[in-house]
Amino acid sequence: MKYSTKRRIMQSGVFSLLRLSVGINGLALAIIVYFLIINGAQVITWDFLTQKPFDSMTQGGIMPCIVGTIILSFGAMAIAFPLGVCSAIYLHEYARPGKLLRFIRFAINNLAGVPSVIFGLFGLAFFVTWMGLGVSILSGILTLGFLVLPVIIGTAEEALRSVPQTYREASLGLGATKWQTIAQVVLPAALPGMLTGSILGLSRAAGETAAIMFTAAVYFSPKMPTSIFHDVMALPYHIYVLATAGTAIDKTRPLQYGTSLVLILLVFGMNLVAIWYRANMQKKAR
Repeated sequence: MKYSTKRRIMQSGVFSLLRLSVGINGLALAIIVYFLIINGAQVITWDFLTQKPFDSMTQGGIMPCIVGTIILSFGAMAIAFPLGVCSAIYLHEYARPGKLLRFIRFAINNLAGVPSVIFGLFGLAFFVTWMGLGVSILSGILTLGFLVLPVIIGTAEEALRSVPQTYREASLGLGATKWQTIAQVVLPAALPGMLTGSILGLSRAAGETAAIMFTAAVYFSPKMPTSIFHDVMALPYHIYVLATAGTAIDKTRPLQYGTSLVLILLVFGMNLVAIWYRANMQKKAR
């Protein structure tokens, strides 16, 4: 009886701690969003969302930045998601357990913790300089793709682990090959979980500054990009430019907060679309 009471008290304490953690995170998000709304909502108008910036970024809007952020984010996911899923399939379904596999997973986990500025310098040295792509959308997409790749691999592998082994055994028992089993049984069941990784990767790609300031983003571009070999403006780098505007920093302060609020709303919107798509995939899988 005493043991049962002690266990209930411990369970209640752990649940309370979890609720407190969720509450602190939710409160922090609410404070940040409230701060941005109070300081930046007054500048968000139709012209602000549809015009180009001018007069040293102190006037106009952020339309090129919005377009650039969307292109870079979805472009990075178009590169990282297939590579990440293929890597996860090899690691979980084909690779033999051993020291080499443990080393590869260790390297992937460490790669996920590398600061984004290191990826930016890598992109500058490899894509921009060595491959001759220059400061361009393609360089930024490839750099961001490598940046979010460890997240995609990790979540994709976890999604594959969540598929019951009996699915594989039943498929193989019916005469399917291993690849047919993976492609027609395992992947459809694991895909909704893999999309969770894509949501996390999309959020990180959309908010990165250091990774694109060396490879894709520019201070100002007078035209919308028409090719993947053109440079581009992006919301995170635009916020950085406004925040370091020198003598004009007081004049651009509302623009900083307004642009930050738009970035948060844009990331929220992209995540919402990805979550909606994942929910539809889960319904079809059932």
